[in-house]
Amino acid sequence: MPPVAVIIPAYNEAERIGQTVTAALTLPGVDVVVVASDGSRDATVRVAREAGATVWRSRRNQGKAAAMLAGAAAVRALDERHPADGPRHLLFLDADLGRTAANAGPLIEPVAAGRADMTIAAFANRVKLGGHGFVVRLSGAGISRAVGWTPAQPLNGQRCLTRGAFEAARPLAHGFGVETAMTIDLKRKGLRIVEIEVDMAHRATGGDLAAQLHRARQFVDVARALASRVTV
Repeated sequence: MPPVAVIIPAYNEAERIGQTVTAALTLPGVDVVVVASDGSRDATVRVAREAGATVWRSRRNQGKAAAMLAGAAAVRALDERHPADGPRHLLFLDADLGRTAANAGPLIEPVAAGRADMTIAAFANRVKLGGHGFVVRLSGAGISRAVGWTPAQPLNGQRCLTRGAFEAARPLAHGFGVETAMTIDLKRKGLRIVEIEVDMAHRATGGDLAAQLHRARQFVDVARALASRVTV
């Protein structure tokens, strides 16, 4: 069975990245954690390295999809050094999960056992994300229209997939549209996607200006991803 690489896109997550990396390293089958620092200006890189992660860093913020691609490229380089082990499965986790990242194991098992090409987390206990619902509804409705299936948490970034599934999802949609597009593209190609309930949680987000701007960017990116995939 191929080992598993955890990829964590991160932007200014020094407060939680250490806990997230430490927890991810305890997951079954995981032999490497790659943190893709997407233009972080705080201590994210230093803290991630001290926690045991391999770190890729960009000097400027390029968006979540770019960080995911960079992390996957770093894992590919590791795979090429030891080709007999086979390509690692890829487990994408968000940087703000903290200790709850240790509960991501159920996402790995169906992929490792060959029962799924990609798993998507469904958080059992949802943290209130003020104003986030309208972006979730946009994504869910778009996926449903495109492929006739509506995931419970379409924007959840906690996903485990085979290397083959990741390559089938390329080119990735820009920024925060990546999860929505990935689900549609893999479903259309006949790959098996399974949702798994897990006991994980994000840091709660508020309603301040920074949070509102973040959700606005999410909305734009999801809308762009859907525009090229959904026929009205």
